[in-house]
Amino acid sequence: MQYSLFLVFVLSFFSCKGQVIEKSKEKPNIIFVMADDLGYGDLGCFGQTKIKTPNLDKMASEGVMFTNHYSGSTVCMPSRASLLTGYDQGHATVRGNPTWTQSGTPVNLKPNEVTVATELKKAGYRTAIIGKWGLAEGNGIKNMPSEHVFYYFLGYKEHVHAHHYYWDTLYRNNEPFILNDNNFELKQGKYTHDVFVNEALDYVEKQKDNPFFLYLALTIPHLELTVPEESKKPYLDLGWPKRKMNTTGHYKNDEEGNTTYAGMVSRMDKDIGLLFEKLKALGIDDKTIVIFTSDNGPEYEKTDRFFNSNSAFRGGKRDLYEGGIRTPFIARYPEKIAAGSVSDHISAFWDFLPTVCDLVGIKPTNKDINGISFAPELMGNQKNQQKHDYLYWEFNENQGPIQAIRKGDWKLVWKYETDPELYNLSKDIGESNNLASQEPAKLKEMLTLLKNARTEHSEFPLTIRDLALKKRSK
Repeated sequence: MQYSLFLVFVLSFFSCKGQVIEKSKEKPNIIFVMADDLGYGDLGCFGQTKIKTPNLDKMASEGVMFTNHYSGSTVCMPSRASLLTGYDQGHATVRGNPTWTQSGTPVNLKPNEVTVATELKKAGYRTAIIGKWGLAEGNGIKNMPSEHVFYYFLGYKEHVHAHHYYWDTLYRNNEPFILNDNNFELKQGKYTHDVFVNEALDYVEKQKDNPFFLYLALTIPHLELTVPEESKKPYLDLGWPKRKMNTTGHYKNDEEGNTTYAGMVSRMDKDIGLLFEKLKALGIDDKTIVIFTSDNGPEYEKTDRFFNSNSAFRGGKRDLYEGGIRTPFIARYPEKIAAGSVSDHISAFWDFLPTVCDLVGIKPTNKDINGISFAPELMGNQKNQQKHDYLYWEFNENQGPIQAIRKGDWKLVWKYETDPELYNLSKDIGESNNLASQEPAKLKEMLTLLKNARTEHSEFPLTIRDLALKKRSK
């Protein structure tokens, strides 16, 4: 009898062990969709009332919305670097856009620097980026996605080229991909956003039988503001005020901004719907986690409040107030993430790498990353969710260096040669009531954190750039 019980126990153990091993093979496909300069308040599910975003609203109703999620930076290049590497702006290789270095020479990721794709290769994933890479600045094809273990790439190598939606030269892997009929000055040819969406749909179909990671880095709604006319039609006869745009400068904008901006966001939303339709048609919808966010706050509506892109927040792109760095964040994973859930967990782009590692059952290569996995929060396991002691950002362009740090409800913003600003976000989400003089103990605590939150970087010192001085003198 005892022998029989022992045999049942052994068989049960190996049976359960086999189930665990089998379960570990069920790696989710991961699609990370990033908009460009989309504001926290630009989606219906985050409060937008004028621009229609039914597909992203549905995604939120079927997944989770994070209301305290932050970008890596308040501009493009360093934000994307933080997302891919797991480092905040106090420790990242890339801490500014290309020309805003001490030397004026672009700083890209280090050769073979570990990225999310590097980690996912260890777990047997196929990896791709489609859209805006923006981390291979300068001449030649150094520091391309392939160097960071993206097996496939179609998109813009440099971020300035991504300012134009009818640019004629993209890259497929390390080779130029020419759109022969495109003319960005005349806005003729293929709308590059459509090229990326079609390529993404094709990629998903080709990889349906393999675990894959797709980083879909869209360029909507970054200036320049232009979109095919059919996307504007729903917004043409609503009596909206006209906003005249500059059509002859660097950005070849369409003449009227409001209908163009709304049309761009709705076009992107429509294409998110196509992505979900593709996943369902291929039978992999329930095997795929899809995340949507934006790389930083809004540019077009940084001060204009017609759409209220910044929501209740102060500032926008190039600010370290909430409007510049707090971004919409939605994650959907059928039957794994609770539908219609909302989380106030405080997280940031540098959390993505450890989260991905957590989801697929591997450990991050680098032990000193600043990111913390938010996988427990995604899956509704809040009691096991580790929290950040603080989040840190820095930014340095024309106005000189700005630093910001958030710890719990408290936020410190310190601009070059000005007095520090201290806000309690739980009571003052618009950062309008500076409490620095009223809360000396809290101010001291936050300044101490700020002092120790960064490592030195020769190309990104906290000083005014020579380029900034030249710009100021013009």
